[in-house]
Amino acid sequence: MNSLFTEYRTFVTRAVREPSTVGAVLPSSPVLAREMAAVVPSTERPVVVELGPGTGALSGAIAQRVPEGGRHVAVEIDPGMCEHLRATHPGLEVLEGDAERLGELLAGVGIHSVDAVVSGLPWSLFDAESQRRVLREVGGVLAPGGGFTTIAYAHALGLRGARLFRHRLGELFDEVITSRTVWRNVPPARVYVCRRPVLRG
Repeated sequence: MNSLFTEYRTFVTRAVREPSTVGAVLPSSPVLAREMAAVVPSTERPVVVELGPGTGALSGAIAQRVPEGGRHVAVEIDPGMCEHLRATHPGLEVLEGDAERLGELLAGVGIHSVDAVVSGLPWSLFDAESQRRVLREVGGVLAPGGGFTTIAYAHALGLRGARLFRHRLGELFDEVITSRTVWRNVPPARVYVCRRPVLRG
């Protein structure tokens, strides 16, 4: 309970200080985190990248799936969140930087191909070109057969921005599967599972 309170307090503090980089109302629930982490291979020695981990609500669910010998790397732009993650998730490799430079950041630690990318990025805060750049970076590092997951809040699915983002995913990935609504989250959300990047657009 204390760790959950600490995570919530840290999240709220960063959201108040940096509202332009924190797009959620609350950290992802454990149920949603498990749904998103399901794309992570649980055998062999996978390399898993987490984008925008924030306080680490998704990190724990991912860590539970990554087998011994695998790598779990988080890319976070907020220095305060990076400090928090390093203190609370010692097994997590934290890279401070912009997801628009994902390939470069990963190459800097010897990673050129990854098996899964799990994103908690606040897409609604990005303009269209920034979304495309990040998604192209994701597609550029995914190994054949690798998967990318991200979330969409159910209440916003009908909004123009959300529809355009879903269309953008369809432009850049050959397969996009939408989960059923995860009601045990605030707000309720769906998970997009994307595979086979086509790297156009």
